[in-house]
Amino acid sequence: MSLAELLSFASVAALLVMSPGPNSVLVTKTVPASGRIAGFANIAGFVAAFYLHGALSILGISLILAQSAHAFFIVKMAGACYLCWIGVKALIGAWRGDVMTPSADPAAKPRRLPRAFAEGFLTNVLNPKVSMFYLAVFPQFVPHGADGHMAIGSTLTLVSIHALLNAIWCGLLVLLLGRVANAARQPRFQRWLKGITGVVFLGFGAKLATLRAT
Repeated sequence: MSLAELLSFASVAALLVMSPGPNSVLVTKTVPASGRIAGFANIAGFVAAFYLHGALSILGISLILAQSAHAFFIVKMAGACYLCWIGVKALIGAWRGDVMTPSADPAAKPRRLPRAFAEGFLTNVLNPKVSMFYLAVFPQFVPHGADGHMAIGSTLTLVSIHALLNAIWCGLLVLLLGRVANAARQPRFQRWLKGITGVVFLGFGAKLATLRAT
């Protein structure tokens, strides 16, 4: 791939990354409650999921997902249920007034990191829109007639660009939220944030449930 092709893909991926979505909402929910490290754990989960989707694209499983209505429906509904589950949990937390502060129990923070990673990973791995994006875009940038090793290398390069852009964008969001951590830890702010997060995630879940394969 030429530099122009890489920059072209980066532009497309950057627009996707910067558009409002579950990743930015999840980070916005995580950082005020569990701190910046947990936010970066979310991001690590995002990146791991991107590479898994990339591997599935290489193996052709994503193509099966795109062509099989039943497989697409199962994965789509699993992702929609997971997003709605996060939304319901956030709304319940807002209703009950559950408030978490990182400074309340510093020793408990490391135990929350695997959960933050898992939330980031599942939010993306159960989202067939990531596979659909890769399947729609990769053929335009992977050289035609390339042998297996070259095709794999090109695909991993594109996945790495997408993952890097996502990590940078969400990382900046984590740092920004960290700078306003004191205000974000206020109980009233957290209740409003949980409420908004719950509504947004329910919206994303409903939107994903109505998504149709193209």
